[in-house]
Amino acid sequence: MRYFLYILSLFFLLTSCSNQQARKPVSYTENSFIKESIERNKKLIANEEKLIDDIIKKDTLKEYIASSKGYWYKYETKIEDVLPNPKRGDIAYFDYEIKNLMNQIIYTKAELKPQEYYVDKENILMGLRDGIKLMKQGETVTFLFPSHMAYGYRGDTDKIDSNQPIICTVTLNEIKVDSLNTEN
Repeated sequence: MRYFLYILSLFFLLTSCSNQQARKPVSYTENSFIKESIERNKKLIANEEKLIDDIIKKDTLKEYIASSKGYWYKYETKIEDVLPNPKRGDIAYFDYEIKNLMNQIIYTKAELKPQEYYVDKENILMGLRDGIKLMKQGETVTFLFPSHMAYGYRGDTDKIDSNQPIICTVTLNEIKVDSLNTEN
């Protein structure tokens, strides 16, 4: 019996030490998923930009400004005085409403309530994060945000759908300057 166990152990030892190599994982060198995703996003952005461009062309009474971040805006109320813009660390107090591109209200100012935002220190809508820094106290600005500057592919999980461009009208009521901030 001992001899049999010895031979059995030797057999397992020899078969487990063979020169077999592990299988390599299957990999795709094409990156077809990424390429398809890029193409899909390019088409989505082009379609949204066309819809926004149509809105801008129809609104002949206002001048729209294209931002370097990929959204457009117009002044409803513009302050010509030399006043500071909100900077990192300041507190911006603002009201806003959100509409779809057909100008139908999604969220009213009352629903969204007055906002207190610590500039660049809190997470808010990507477009608003940049847009508020363009404003002066007392100004009202309407922003046209493509979906990637708004709520993106997820939406807001309530009233704003996936990949939905939006219109935000923002009134900057007050700026409290961060006295400790050396950037101001």
